[in-house]
Amino acid sequence: MKNTILSAKGVCKSFAHGGGQVHVLSHVDIDLYEGDFTVIMGASGSGKSTLMYALSGMDRATSGEVLYKGENIVKLSEKRLAVLRCSDFGFIFQQMHLVSNLSLFENVAVTGYLNKSRSASDVNKRVDELLEKMSISHIKTHLPSQVSGGEQQRCAIARAVINEPRLLFADEPTGALNKKNSNDVLDLLTGLSREGQSILMVTHDLKAALRADRLLYIEDGGIVGEMSLPPYEPEERKSREAQVNAWLSSMHW
Repeated sequence: MKNTILSAKGVCKSFAHGGGQVHVLSHVDIDLYEGDFTVIMGASGSGKSTLMYALSGMDRATSGEVLYKGENIVKLSEKRLAVLRCSDFGFIFQQMHLVSNLSLFENVAVTGYLNKSRSASDVNKRVDELLEKMSISHIKTHLPSQVSGGEQQRCAIARAVINEPRLLFADEPTGALNKKNSNDVLDLLTGLSREGQSILMVTHDLKAALRADRLLYIEDGGIVGEMSLPPYEPEERKSREAQVNAWLSSMHW
């Protein structure tokens, strides 16, 4: 049996709008497991990104519990949440949010320095190792504006895992990339998953969803379907795509 790394119970999220309340998440229950590559899909506006933000502490649920290491992160202080996001959670976004006047090396290293658990020399060594793994060590002194979107996203992945997070959150990480760069990024995430990294990814891209061990479908703010898949193998992509397409059709995607 897989170990639960994070568990959400009865999570709701509402926003004030026009004198009323807009309900985006409605009593969501979800468990995330160690080592799983979990993907959430759903139509635009279904609440998938809002759910990811609530689970990661990037935004607070209106009600319900998000339990991590025995703590309800919905109730944590902003300071405690910041520490948690730096030490235990990693984040990859569609827009890379790299610091424009820092080199790729510096963009990754800064996050490592914030953790305080390693010496600067140890952080620098790990940055070099990660940039080599991401195949961008040869451009580590370049600014973000001097490299391609795919190279920027590889840098963002290195930044996300510099502190060896227990759980990696990815929000449409291939949404701004071309086909080749998307495949490269998905290969990197799949590789991390094979190494035991727990990943939760939100996407509308079928090709990205094929990398999942577990697919969840969200509709009108609630989880309405789940599908388990064997580990991704490139040579089985076509049959896997047909299987996932059929499941998505049953979800009215």
